[in-house]
Amino acid sequence: MNQRDSKEIAAERQEAFSRRRFLRGLGACVALPALESLMPPRAHAARALAASAQGAPVRTAFIYVPNGALQRNWWPKGEGKSFAFNKTMGPLHELQDRIQVIGGLDHVNATAGPDGAGDHARANATFLTGMRARKTDGANIHVGVSIDQVAAKHIGHLTRFPSLELSCDAVRKSGRCDSGYSCAYQYNLSWRAPTTPMAPEPNPRLVFERLFGGGEGEDQRKNHRRRKRQQNSLLDFVMADAASLHRTLGREDQSKLDEYLGSVREVERRIEHAESFGPPPRPNAPAPEGVPEEYGAYIDVMFDMLALAFQTDSTRVATLLLAHDGSNRDFPQIGIPEGHHFLTHHLREADKSEKVGKIDVFYMNAFARFLNKLENMHDPGGDSVLHNSMIVYGGGIADANRHTHHNLPLILAGNGGGRLDAGRYHNAGNVPMSNLFLGMLGKLGIEGVDSFGDSDGRFDAI
Repeated sequence: MNQRDSKEIAAERQEAFSRRRFLRGLGACVALPALESLMPPRAHAARALAASAQGAPVRTAFIYVPNGALQRNWWPKGEGKSFAFNKTMGPLHELQDRIQVIGGLDHVNATAGPDGAGDHARANATFLTGMRARKTDGANIHVGVSIDQVAAKHIGHLTRFPSLELSCDAVRKSGRCDSGYSCAYQYNLSWRAPTTPMAPEPNPRLVFERLFGGGEGEDQRKNHRRRKRQQNSLLDFVMADAASLHRTLGREDQSKLDEYLGSVREVERRIEHAESFGPPPRPNAPAPEGVPEEYGAYIDVMFDMLALAFQTDSTRVATLLLAHDGSNRDFPQIGIPEGHHFLTHHLREADKSEKVGKIDVFYMNAFARFLNKLENMHDPGGDSVLHNSMIVYGGGIADANRHTHHNLPLILAGNGGGRLDAGRYHNAGNVPMSNLFLGMLGKLGIEGVDSFGDSDGRFDAI
């Protein structure tokens, strides 16, 4: 054996050792779904905050849809349990017993007041904070702490990530946007302090890597490049550990793990498919790596990331901005070449009004697919992840044509682990939306928070 052969063999052995060490390290942190075989005793699990009666975690998410809703198509017919969805909520028909439609919620701090124009910026900024945004396009931004971060402060320690912030839009923390308001207000839902937004992640590849391993920072990037050189997926790097775990599980959990890894693989393939095309040609605004060019696919994959984060109990608190308020995105995939914001200000014209209704349904279809995915994921004990969730879907503008902020469109999906009375339409009676958020904290088992935003009471009849 010559010297060169010896070096090659030594290098191969070192590579094999390094890969085994990497597998062990990565396998230790890979996100897995809740499995009955690995669960602590139910009595112990049920003592945790944000847990259902079965001991499963209760998750909460806040989904923002822009530019209000076409009012005549939004509100259901009938009241209480005897209600029927209107046109916009048609895609939710099969999940009606998991849905609450709540009317009579207001955000007074999003109205103009002495601040004049800027309703879209205020709508975004006020939605989860209940506070009035300081009108400035400088560094002295100020609004309030958002409800997701209040929840994360109390239950975030129970999961790997205290909260998860996602976006299907640009990420901006500065600059001048709506009528003299900083772009920070319009492009961020989550605020950890009145002056500090939690920047959302718009790239599904980076969300995927964060949830399923690959290291942090530069290590993550190196591991990604290494896998691409070797034509391996992230799951290839953990499959040995997964196979070892598989042998220790009961038959039902084995099937659940196989189904879960298959779904994760499919999401990874979709992201890789999007990446294979490279960034689409968009002057001055190139799409980040991993972002599907088609907007519907982009929304779906970000909803998939959120669903996987909940399924694996990687976090129990999340926000997702589908688009900033005032977004003028067009929708060629449903035959609408005009901008969304443009159309909402021409609702007296039947053609434009009809197109706004179609855009509302486009968003609702994506939301329905997400909820169905959660409904088909099951926690130990048999309940679905959707049953063990509280998912808010809505926005900070009601009638976009008039820029109103009272009787805001809002859906609360999920059963909160059995703590919510879902399957109804009811009116809160023109109260601050902050009252609802206080009520949700109570359903999460969070005590000692007596006020939030502009609340004047607690609306917990949910």
